[in-house]
Formats: sequence, C-alpha cells, structure tokens
Amino acid sequence: MSRKIRFYADEHIAKAVIRGLRQRGVDILAAQETDMLSASDAEHFKQAQSDNRVIVTQDDDFLRFHAAGKTHSGIVYAPQGISIGEMIQGLLLISQALDAEEMQDQVEFL
Repeated sequence: MSRKIRFYADEHIAKAVIRGLRQRGVDILAAQETDMLSASDAEHFKQAQSDNRVIVTQDDDFLRFHAAGKTHSGIVYAPQGISIGEMIQGLLLISQALDAEEMQDQVEFL
C-alpha cells in the first residue's frame, strides 16, 4: 500500500503556501511549528528524514546534501521568485501524482 507524501516546509516557505496546501488536504508541517526554528539546514534535513517528510525549500543547501549522496525522504525545490499560487499548484500536483516511496531520495523542481 502506498503512503501519501507528508511535507516539511523549511523556514523560507511562506505561511500562505502552508495554509493553501492544508485547505486542500495536504499534510504539511512548517519549521515554525516545531522547536527547529533556529536549527541548521543539516538539522532540518535530519529531522525531515526521521519524520519521513519531504522537504519543501528554496534553499539550495538541501540540493547539496542530495548531491553528496545523503539519504532523504525527498526534496522539493522551489526557485526564488516563484509565486505562492505556483508553489501551491506544484506541491499539490506532486502530492497527487507521487507517493512517499516514489519520493525517497528524489528531488523535484517546481
């Protein structure tokens, strides 16, 4: 049985994106809602992995972790300048088209 994707939004993701996804039934946890607010990127990366959550970020440090071969539950990278609507649509599409197993150690670009 496939598992739905659960997202972890780092500190750079707008609250409007998180609200928009939740209104559409997407499971997303924001860094601001955890004790991880002042944590390093490496700590966020580790936390998302331990919670089996796909990281949503605009920070290319996470792409470097992937390039270094570090195991993760998935990364969705949104470039700077992407609109809130585009980000919501892209993440919604990923959550509908892929499952958690398919995101394992993968990077998707919005």
